[in-house]
Parts: sequence; C-alpha cells; structure tokens
Amino acid sequence: MTMAFPTLDSLETPAAVVDVDRVRENLQRTARYCREHNLAWRPHTKTHKTRELAVEQRRAGAVGLTVATLQEAEVIADAADDLLLAYPVVGSAKLDRLLSVPSQHITVGLDSRDILRPLARAAREAGREVGVLIELDAGMRRVGVQTPAEAVSLARLAAELGGIRYRGIMFYPGHIRAPVGDQHPMVDALSHWLEGFLEALAEARLQPEVVSGGSTPTLQRSHHVEGVTEIRPGIDIFNDRNTAAVDACGWGNVAYSVLATVVSTAIPGQVVIDAGSKALAKEEPLPGCTGYGALLDRPEVTVHALSEEHGLMDVSKTDLRLRTGDRVRVIPNHVCVSVNLHPHLHAIRGDQVLGAWEVARR
Repeated sequence: MTMAFPTLDSLETPAAVVDVDRVRENLQRTARYCREHNLAWRPHTKTHKTRELAVEQRRAGAVGLTVATLQEAEVIADAADDLLLAYPVVGSAKLDRLLSVPSQHITVGLDSRDILRPLARAAREAGREVGVLIELDAGMRRVGVQTPAEAVSLARLAAELGGIRYRGIMFYPGHIRAPVGDQHPMVDALSHWLEGFLEALAEARLQPEVVSGGSTPTLQRSHHVEGVTEIRPGIDIFNDRNTAAVDACGWGNVAYSVLATVVSTAIPGQVVIDAGSKALAKEEPLPGCTGYGALLDRPEVTVHALSEEHGLMDVSKTDLRLRTGDRVRVIPNHVCVSVNLHPHLHAIRGDQVLGAWEVARR
C-alpha cells in the first residue's frame, strides 16, 4: 500500500523546502570528486544546521564534519566522532562547553597564542586532548596569521603545549568568488601562496598532517591547490543563487528554496509575496546580479526589494501573471543565512512533503 504524503499546498508559508533527490545528487557529486582526487571531505554544517543532514553527509563519505559554532557542535556531535570547530574559542564559558562536546576527536582552528594557551590549559584540566589547526589568511582579510614565520611560531607552541595536538593548518579561500571558468589564475596564486607556508613548516620540522581548505565556489578546483589534504565545502549540499551565478552548480542542482504565497497584486506590474527579509535574508547578490532571490521556475524573475515580511517582484516586463493566493518558490542569494531564519526544513520530492528536519540551535 502506497503511503499518501501531504503536498506543498499543506504548508503554511513562508516555508523552507528541500528537494531530497537533489540533495542526494549533490552529496554524491562532491563525494565522487573527493575520491577521484584523493581529498578528504569534511563538509561544513553551518549551511543546514541539522543532525539528520549531518548523518547523510557522513553516510555519503565525509571523514568528519566542520562546524562554526558550539551550538552546531552540540547538535551534531553524535553524527561524527571527528569535528572541526573552524572558529576560535574565546572565554572560559565557551571552553567549558567545547570540552563537554562528546565527540572523540575535536579540532579547533585558531590564529593566536592568546587563544591557544587558554585552550591548552582547559584541555589539560579536563583531561582531554584537543587538536589544533593554525589558520592562515588566504586573502579574505578576516582571520588568520599573515606570514609563514607566524605560522611556524604558533605551530611550534602548539606542538609543545600539553593538552594540545598540533595537526596542521587551515585556510578559507572566500575571496575567490569569480566564475569557475575564470578562477585559474587565482587558484594558481593560492597554490603558490600555500607553498611558502608548507616549505617554512617543513624546514621547521612541523609538517602538517592536515592541510584543510576549500569552499563551494572553488570546490571543483581544489585539486589544483598543491598540498591540500581535505576540503570543507558547505553550501554544495543545497547550493543557491550565488553558487549558480559563478557556475559552481547548475540551476537544476539547487535543492533549497523558500515557498511563498502571493499576498498582493494591487500595484500594476508588481507582485508581493509573504517572504521578506525574515525568510530570504537581505544579502546582496554577487556583481552582475540584482535582487535578493529568483523564482525556481522563472530565474529571470527576481525579488528586487525586501522589507521584513514582504518580498517585491517586478513582473512588468514579463509574461508572468500571478494572482493573490498563488504560490511560488524563491531561491535566495545565500542559502546559509536563509536557513538560519527558519525553524524547520521541509523535505520534499516533487509536490510531496516527506517530513521535516529541525534547524537546531539557530
């Protein structure tokens, strides 16, 4: 007997929906790439923040998982015994929480002695050993040591301190957001830059066991960065409008969208939906694009303006005719910040709603 599932019409909008078949294809694509190029896969879970999808990533072949917050670590700790917290832990309260996470292996990315020493002390007092990756600034100018000499100095201290196991280095090439076909010179420069750090660490007999890098926009170019041993893409499980804009995925590979209802057509040439900044997130698009999202089935139609509860679409130059009560699905510019606004992700196949996952610890 075939089970009857509710349909999308049953959902109250705005609602975050995830195409489970596209998710599976996306996971298989990344896993296959990593196998082909002998790269370990440690996906970032900040995109989905759900235990269930973390389990799917591990099942697909991830060696471990990456998190950005202690909340994420606590939620998915039982989904992986090897976690990387790709964010410095500052303050005794956060250190206590970190050392209470039950995962067998925990590694922290950091870029200063001021974070390393308290971490080592807390680990010793807790009777645990915490791995450390020295974070390098690859060009985003956000966090990370600036020179090979700084990396060597911090790695040497990590190797000497009790409670700490120096594991290697990490970086995030977030400054590379050009279309995939135009990334060659930037990826080559990244590889050359990394070579200087690896040579300095080797000379100091601090060769890294782990060289962790990667991003979703540069995912398919990761094997061109010499020395990288693992990658940490996150958005690739869902993809989004920005990912498609740089040709890091096709429009048909986008698994996440926000289901919305048309609430007004009173102004000629304009359609208003009930997905505003509190559902889509007011994140600017990449250069060359406009608006805050695009319709799944009509990507040329964009949400050009947002207020908190309203999304405005200009349809004056299109043949799209919508009426109050009609429903649309919008792909946001940046999926991570949209997911963070929703209490649940509704798993769908076609028009059927198969279930829902809690977006834990938003």
